Amino acid sequence: MRIGPVVANNTPLVAYWSISRLDILQTLFEEILIPPAIRDEFLAPVPLGRFESLLSAPWIKVIALARPSAADAFAGLDRGEAEVIALAQEQEARLVLLDERRARRYAARMSLPVSGTMGVLLLAKQEGIVNAIRPLLSDLIESGLYVHQDLVDKITQLAGE
Repeated sequence: MRIGPVVANNTPLVAYWSISRLDILQTLFEEILIPPAIRDEFLAPVPLGRFESLLSAPWIKVIALARPSAADAFAGLDRGEAEVIALAQEQEARLVLLDERRARRYAARMSLPVSGTMGVLLLAKQEGIVNAIRPLLSDLIESGLYVHQDLVDKITQLAGE
């Protein structure tokens, strides 16, 4: 049995929503917690369907911080990233989904386990949820997610593709 929830930042949610594969996150993690700032980022500006996607995904739970001022400790991060790290600490998260380098460094300093959009792809393949990551990776990039070519090469190599 895994202890602690998974807390997600906006980028992984938008990335998987953009390719209509939020189901990957649900299958892997069963439940994802997001702070209010991430809900607000996900919904603004509201592309057609995002609001409905959030409403139809009860496994994505918006959790207010017990101590909102805790997010103020993370200088240089946007409010969403800061709330994600603060919520992950409060909830004793087993995993934090963050793509932004500065936020990942803060999370690592707080001894929080971190993965990102690409790490989720790799885990989905390892768990047999997807057969291949290359097509999904192409879809993510085509939908607007920036992924450095070195990371593309590393992830596809680790996936054996």
